Amino acid sequence: MFKHLDITVHDRHLHVVTAGKQPAPAILLLHGYPQSWLAFEDLMKLLSKDYYVLAADLPGIGGSEDIGQYDKKTLATHLAALIISLGLSRVTVAGHDIGGMIAYAMLRQFPHLLDAAIIMSTAIPGVEPWEEIKRNPYIWHFAYFATPALPEAMIPGHEQLLCNYFYDTLAFNKYAVDDEKRQHYTRVYSNTNALNASLGWYRAFAGDEKEPAPEPTVALPVLYLRGDQEPGDLSTYTEGLKNSGCTHVTGVQISKSGHFTPEENPAGVAHAIHTFLGKNKPI
Repeated sequence: MFKHLDITVHDRHLHVVTAGKQPAPAILLLHGYPQSWLAFEDLMKLLSKDYYVLAADLPGIGGSEDIGQYDKKTLATHLAALIISLGLSRVTVAGHDIGGMIAYAMLRQFPHLLDAAIIMSTAIPGVEPWEEIKRNPYIWHFAYFATPALPEAMIPGHEQLLCNYFYDTLAFNKYAVDDEKRQHYTRVYSNTNALNASLGWYRAFAGDEKEPAPEPTVALPVLYLRGDQEPGDLSTYTEGLKNSGCTHVTGVQISKSGHFTPEENPAGVAHAIHTFLGKNKPI
């Protein structure tokens, strides 16, 4: 049911996996760390009955070529060009973790291309509660990954240990990311390009949080999803989005889920998306 596409965007190959058929409404899914398009496999099966669903490997990850820049505005620009090159219009962009940060950047920079945005289990640089997140000692990897040269010296050869740490620590359902997926993600992030890109995402945070929005407000509907077993109060994140200029924000907790919501409870995420898009269909 999945089709694998190799799309050229700004002279770089981008690996995109699709399910469902046009002209159904399009949803573009963006993964986080340490994952790939495969994080959305089960969710795509559920959504493809009603939507044309696309999941991209972010630049530098899996089958996508690195673009050498990792700030979220540049990544958003690259993925906006993907939407245009595919001839899509009024797409819903849905991102998890790092992908959620890129979805927010697309929402602010390219609202004319979107119908809505869905942000899952992440904080947005410069948006409440970002400062609190940076001070949290359990989010140690933000500072570690941003340290020059040290991660590159220490991570190679230990990718499986590092990946498993995040799955085992941040997931409520420890078996949602099974051994086969873990091995896949380990192979993906053992690549030098993936190491550079993934560290680059974190090293760009300082610039991301200072990136001004083109307009003070954006009226597109935004859905914020968070696992009910994930630390942090849902309302803190939704209020932060509202204070940043998003005027139409809905927050939903996904039951029996920690950080990896699309894999821990894909049915719950699919239900939340169906409900949200059903309420927000353009008239």
